[in-house]
Amino acid sequence: MTAQPNAHPANCRACGAPLTHTMVDLGLSPVSNAFIRPENIAHGEMFYPLHAMVCDSCWLVQLRDATPAETHFHDDYVYFSSFSTSWLDHARRYVASMTARFGLGPQSRVIEIASNDGYLLQYFHQNGVPCLGIEPSANTGAAARAKGIDSRELFFGERTARALSVEGWQVDLLLGNNVLAHVPDINDFVGGMPLVLKPEGVVTLEFPHLLRLLEQNQFDTLYHEHYSYLSLTALVPILARAGLRVFDIEHLPTHGGSLRLFACHQHAKHGTTAAVQACLDEETRGGLNATARYTAFAEGVRRARIDLLAFLIDARRQGKRVAAYGAAAKGNTLLNYCGIDADLVEYVVDRNPAKQDKLLPGSRIPVFAPEVIDSRRPDYLLILPWNIKDEVMDQMAGIRAWGGRFVVAIPETVVLP
Repeated sequence: MTAQPNAHPANCRACGAPLTHTMVDLGLSPVSNAFIRPENIAHGEMFYPLHAMVCDSCWLVQLRDATPAETHFHDDYVYFSSFSTSWLDHARRYVASMTARFGLGPQSRVIEIASNDGYLLQYFHQNGVPCLGIEPSANTGAAARAKGIDSRELFFGERTARALSVEGWQVDLLLGNNVLAHVPDINDFVGGMPLVLKPEGVVTLEFPHLLRLLEQNQFDTLYHEHYSYLSLTALVPILARAGLRVFDIEHLPTHGGSLRLFACHQHAKHGTTAAVQACLDEETRGGLNATARYTAFAEGVRRARIDLLAFLIDARRQGKRVAAYGAAAKGNTLLNYCGIDADLVEYVVDRNPAKQDKLLPGSRIPVFAPEVIDSRRPDYLLILPWNIKDEVMDQMAGIRAWGGRFVVAIPETVVLP
């Protein structure tokens, strides 16, 4: 871990302390969801620094350089949650669990922040629980409204929360799945939460766990949409500043290993479980409050790039054809950091029509529908969203008929059995 004397000065988004320690610098990269339309092939692209630093005062890992939120969330946003069947199953289980645990029903109120296309709120809606989605991207919000979900095109923060509170929105459950990392002003975002929360209301937040990211070399989850990389250690003081207390933690397998955090008003009656301290202790043992752990991570990232490039170059020399599955943001980070283009990975397939017949940002690899695999018959299929590799291998099992093999590159390059 070395200081960056020549980098422009930056301060922690959470506590304001100077940022001096690099976790990993992935160089310049395009916005991961800025897919290229065919008519824009001749146009240039904007590349931005992708440089993650760790605050040695509060231990929040964050990108040094923040791109405006409007760069990512707009009328042509390409990520629709409902295209992953495993994610829909996860949402359905969440709704059943929260409904039972907190006695939610027609008398209750629920808000989801970053509700996307209504993938989760549809299950509350079906159960007769009044709910509201806050979703800044117009096209996904429209998809939610088509499901009967009230969806507002807003960015959440203190100002939005005050307006909702005046309107009468006080909720029993406020949830945000994989949104906390996406906000440039984390204090404003969290500061809005108590303003719409009933006295005994509950906040649940899900996010990829920084400890798992470090352990499993998940560097491809770094992209400009993710301003922060989260641990309980870093979040406890952020929530406390907003008058919120963490009272429970659940460990989830999603996104390579996530936390589900339960919070409430500081003086609410929810008892704090032993899982909270156990998680903090695990993070301390994992080195999350020591700069040496982050130095070791950067070296593992460099090895992963070398290994993937060696595999792809060797496959090419042998006359093998490589395609990829899943035009995911994490895949774009991986491809751009490794300098991979269509010479090494011929094309990517994806179930989402909003991504098909476009080019990946930076690498300019074309994106097609999954049916293309059957006609082109690649020798290897590189699974870019490794977090749903089992789902992908089930969907694409037909490649084995011609001897096709699946490959993942995180935490290291492996040809799967």
